[in-house]
Amino acid sequence: MKHLSSAEIRRTYLQFFEQRGHTIVPSSSLIPGNDPTLLFSNSGMVQFKDTFLGLEQRPYSRAVTAQKCMRVSGKHNDLEEVGPSPRHQTFFEMLGNFSFGDYFKREAISMAWDLLTKTFELPIERLWFTVFAGDDEWGLGPDEEAEQLWIAAGADPSRVLRFGRKDNFWVMGDTGPCGPCSEITVYLGDDLSKMTPDGVNSDDPDYVEIWNNVFMQFDRATMQPLPRPSVDTGMGLERMAMVLQGVKANYDTDVFTPIIQRTIALLGSDEAHYRANFAQYRAVADHSRAVAFLIADGVLPGNTGRSYVLRRILRRAAYQGRTIGFDKPFMADVIETVIEQMGDAYPDLQLRRQFILETTDVEERQFLRTLAGGITRLGGVINQVKATGSTVLPGEDAFTLKDTYGFPLDLTQKIAAEQGLEVDEPAYDRAMAEQRTRSRAATQFKRGAEAEVWSDFELPATEFLGYEHYAASGRVLALVSGGDAVSAANAGQPVQLVLDRTPFYAESGGRVGDTGVLVGRMGASTSPTRSAPSRA
Repeated sequence: MKHLSSAEIRRTYLQFFEQRGHTIVPSSSLIPGNDPTLLFSNSGMVQFKDTFLGLEQRPYSRAVTAQKCMRVSGKHNDLEEVGPSPRHQTFFEMLGNFSFGDYFKREAISMAWDLLTKTFELPIERLWFTVFAGDDEWGLGPDEEAEQLWIAAGADPSRVLRFGRKDNFWVMGDTGPCGPCSEITVYLGDDLSKMTPDGVNSDDPDYVEIWNNVFMQFDRATMQPLPRPSVDTGMGLERMAMVLQGVKANYDTDVFTPIIQRTIALLGSDEAHYRANFAQYRAVADHSRAVAFLIADGVLPGNTGRSYVLRRILRRAAYQGRTIGFDKPFMADVIETVIEQMGDAYPDLQLRRQFILETTDVEERQFLRTLAGGITRLGGVINQVKATGSTVLPGEDAFTLKDTYGFPLDLTQKIAAEQGLEVDEPAYDRAMAEQRTRSRAATQFKRGAEAEVWSDFELPATEFLGYEHYAASGRVLALVSGGDAVSAANAGQPVQLVLDRTPFYAESGGRVGDTGVLVGRMGASTSPTRSAPSRA
């Protein structure tokens, strides 16, 4: 078995299929461009979904990719497992080869066998293969063809196992292409005599599934055959690195060890401290990768959708860092290692390096201010709950922490769980609904208050430059935040401002206002700037 670095595995995989007629296609963004049903790209086939469905034509019929993926929502949500689990991650790389009506099972299985046993030189005696056994609900017969193809390639017939829909029928979601699949599992145990079929598709850590070959045959919405049977495969880079580097945890591979070592160095701790607190260190390592790639793809911390996921991941990492000894911002320093390590394969990390680091630092500093007040308040609530003998933290208190201190519910739940408590989530939801009702009632008053503040200023007309220029320099004439005139604002604080000259077109005449970035002496703003309606 070859010993390869993660970079060598990625390069070897791409070159192997390129030599067999596949076009190397760059990874798509983590933000799906053609699928509103997905929050993030969660597999390599997402960018090819319309191609599989026959809705899009590509200039090639074979492709190979190294795709950046996130699994933090819906049925693919690994967030809570990250840290304690040796193999779960939020961000990961999926290596994949694809056929769009070109080749099907025979060629896919033959190439997979050659890559694994001849190129990577995996021991045949440690490999297991699963195939779809058929299911009357889908109207499909036994998938004996794939079984026979693995045996013809060289697999021991006793190592080819048949499983049902739960394990060997791949579905991306409620819509989209789907079909039977064939997975490859490697036995990592020290004693081959203890290897049994029962370990495959189980929770036994000595068995790791490394690759899934999906044979796209149907449209999930109708279960009608696709125009052209196709192939979609996915090999977890981090899992393959674990196998080829002879370790039993993804976090012990060269994918993560440089990040973990950087964290140890920043904290001034040692290997023993890491081993005693491995879950926290691993969470920081995983989350730092997710944060770097999300910001590089244009996501900014916020309170809804993808922005909230980023904020949640970044703040979870900051909290985990605090539990192992950090008392100052550290995430940007850790993320520098991620950029150094992966910038060659993903150039956007290098191109947006400064923006990634500044955005991370601003969000972490803001959270640390939130954390200080929130933890003090939460500690008092936890003591009160324990004093009564209860194991349930009131939802109203959890909401107060969110509303007053900006302390997110999931962090309250995590800290409470560490103390053996659970949060009354229905009560939290009721308090949140009541707050929304109050907020809607106050909206009109707030708008009136803002107008009153602006009426106190005597300002000259802003010179509009947008017909000739997309960028311009100017001076800030007035600043308002939270309904009050202010002379300065902190990082991350929402503001309204007036400039003496601007290229931003204001919302008017049925056209939405322009968006962009303001750049000052301290650099660019970390949030997009939107032009408000003009007051002519």
